[in-house]
Amino acid sequence: MSDFAIAYDNYDPGNEGLRESLTSTGNGYFCTRGTAEWEDADGVHYPGTYAHGGFNRETTILGGRPVLNEDLVNLPNWLVLKLRIEGEDAIRLENVELISYEHSYDIRLAMVQRVMRFRDRADRETTLRSRRFVSMAHSHQAGIEWTLTPENWSGRVEVISGLDGRVTNQMVARYLELEGRHLDPVSPRTFGPETIAIKVQTRQSNIYVAEAARTRVFRDGAPVQAERSLHQMVDYIQQVIALDVTQGESVRVEKMVSLFTSHDNAITETLAAAGRHVLRYPDFAEALEEHASAWTELWEVCDVELPHEPRVQLLLRFHVGHVLQVCSRHTARHDAGVPARGLNGEAYRGHVFWDELFVYPFLNFRLPDITRGLLLYRYRRLTEARAAAREAGFRGAMFPWQSGSDGTEETQVVHLNPLSGQWDPDHSHNQRHVNAAIFYNVWKYYQATDDREFLRDYGAELMLEIARFWASAAHYNPERDRYEIHGVMGPDEFHERYPGSDEGGLRNNAYTNVMVAWIADTAPRVLRLLPVSRREALRARLGLTDDELRTWDEMSRKMYVPFHPDGIISQFEGYLDLEELDWERYRAQHTNIQRLDRILKAEGEDPDRFKLAKQADTVMLFFLFSDEELRTLLGRLGYAHDPELTRRTIDYYDRRTSHGSTLSLVTHAGVLADIDPKSSWDRFIVALESDIGDVQGGTTKEGIHMGVMSGTLDLLQRYYVGSDVREGVLYFEPTLLDRLDGLVFSMQFRGTPLRVSIAGDQLTVLALPEGFRGPVRIGVGSEVRELGAGDSTVFRLSHETGPADPNHLSNAEGSHHGDRL
Repeated sequence: MSDFAIAYDNYDPGNEGLRESLTSTGNGYFCTRGTAEWEDADGVHYPGTYAHGGFNRETTILGGRPVLNEDLVNLPNWLVLKLRIEGEDAIRLENVELISYEHSYDIRLAMVQRVMRFRDRADRETTLRSRRFVSMAHSHQAGIEWTLTPENWSGRVEVISGLDGRVTNQMVARYLELEGRHLDPVSPRTFGPETIAIKVQTRQSNIYVAEAARTRVFRDGAPVQAERSLHQMVDYIQQVIALDVTQGESVRVEKMVSLFTSHDNAITETLAAAGRHVLRYPDFAEALEEHASAWTELWEVCDVELPHEPRVQLLLRFHVGHVLQVCSRHTARHDAGVPARGLNGEAYRGHVFWDELFVYPFLNFRLPDITRGLLLYRYRRLTEARAAAREAGFRGAMFPWQSGSDGTEETQVVHLNPLSGQWDPDHSHNQRHVNAAIFYNVWKYYQATDDREFLRDYGAELMLEIARFWASAAHYNPERDRYEIHGVMGPDEFHERYPGSDEGGLRNNAYTNVMVAWIADTAPRVLRLLPVSRREALRARLGLTDDELRTWDEMSRKMYVPFHPDGIISQFEGYLDLEELDWERYRAQHTNIQRLDRILKAEGEDPDRFKLAKQADTVMLFFLFSDEELRTLLGRLGYAHDPELTRRTIDYYDRRTSHGSTLSLVTHAGVLADIDPKSSWDRFIVALESDIGDVQGGTTKEGIHMGVMSGTLDLLQRYYVGSDVREGVLYFEPTLLDRLDGLVFSMQFRGTPLRVSIAGDQLTVLALPEGFRGPVRIGVGSEVRELGAGDSTVFRLSHETGPADPNHLSNAEGSHHGDRL
């Protein structure tokens, strides 16, 4: 591995699915798995392609019961490029002897490459070099280049270039009982002798998808006039290009591809658009150069240099590359959310969850226009969220736990436990905390950007309707003189209901209730930020009364938060009454207990009975809010926040958490940054390695985890560098300085680009003149300095890396406080 490359020097069928996910190539519009072009979908390989918004619904009959699911559709396979020698079977990895093999991934370009030398059944030795990219310069463009060298033979070869619309969704084993057919054929077509095309339509959502491919062959830089033949069916088309090759002389094959859907702008029809565009595309080399230039521009603002921690630097860059494959400037031009598993797999059916909570902080400070576009995905579904709230008897907007095409609830009603083989009821739609995450995301975007226009036109309405939902979901308990919320699930997910209850949901989940108290306090501040005319117009249109505002104020002071008698925040009311689990026994019996819920259910046990957590949602409070902010929140509610509350609560849940979600590793690494830096860094490393090492034992091949990849980037900037916006100032409070020595990265604060670096005990911030929007204020501790265009400032830091200290920074007086970003 180099600074920007990952390489595998052997072919391993058992890990091929994982490698295909990790070496995907995409541009924020569509993404294709890193499958070898010559392989078909089987138990080893899966050539999937996915585009933002490409959803379709199908119904499956399970035991006589109709089950409706919406999936991100696997689109026609444009990779098809196969080699046939002397009329024999097409070359596959399984039917040749590999003399040498390398599968590599250029992180800087999101380009997948293979070089293999093989011996076929006739003892012919051939070298095949393959390079492939999905263009970051042109959203609809992709390209494949083959360099073919016959090493010890001369003869006749055929190159098969195809477009395959016969694909289905069949990647995830536990979904195989569900309907996977999503495409109906429309028509194949040719655009001249070199270009083939195909058009399909999704079966329910009526989205047209068209792909066109121009395939050419070159020898010594000149085009080869090869013999071509065509074969087409209603859902498949291929060209066979036949030519003679000579021992030791290379020929080069180029396949340039375009992909369009009927969701695209400025087209008359998808098939015509695909054909027209591919005919205009330059050759592979020129297209690759444009692609590389677009990525270079992105790396200028997104790169992370940490030279003294080379493995960490590599994986951070790997994560940056994957985040940008899913969320780029191309994404902002489409109606797109953030699929929890990116665009390179079918896990979670391509749905949008709360994982955006972990994705946006990195984008907010580098490519805020992308965050803005992604937040509009939620705004455009506000009407559906309002309808969902009304149908459930609430006011305001109730967003779904799983969102897809139109913002209706896509959470399945049954879920397959792969350990037991049973379909269990699924209550996870009760995770209403997704509404709180959306509110939080809008607020943090505003703080980082000062985008008052977005707040005025979209954000405020979104936030006020979410606050209104929580006000109607809560009820006042006069015996406690507190507001309570019942019937919800927290991020934990292992507790869906109380033991023995048929009713889903829990009472007074601490994470949810504290978030709602914060929302109730913040929403009026949002109103005050609006121009008077817009404030009054919005209140009139929403019918937002003074009585409602008074209720919000009461909720911000009287939400109920459950505590254990020893002062630990309870995960939910009644958590303390649950049974303790024999953790030692389960760790001894199982090599991996992350999905402890499935293990228990397979044994006939009920996870709801025990004090355990997939990811301790109470700990999330310490992740999203600084100690000072949480102390203020709890103080406003009338609860004590003693100096040991953080350590005490985190330690309690750490011992009862299986970390079944990789997001849990991010959360615990963040909250331990000041308390236990060594443990924090250890968990940070596990989170960094989680996808590339597939720590969950097979899930990454179903799609990378966007939350953990972006969460590790946020950990670095928010907890280890300590970036934090309060009162219009960007503060830094670095920790783990011995690990961060040599760190260099870029940020954008309120429109002004910054370059941040740490060297020894010095933190330097430079305001770059290019793109400068105006002076910004930067602070370390109590010292705040203003930077103009081209200005830089240096702060001297303490080398302490132990637990937080009020005088942790030599220039600081007082402890860290404010909205932590």
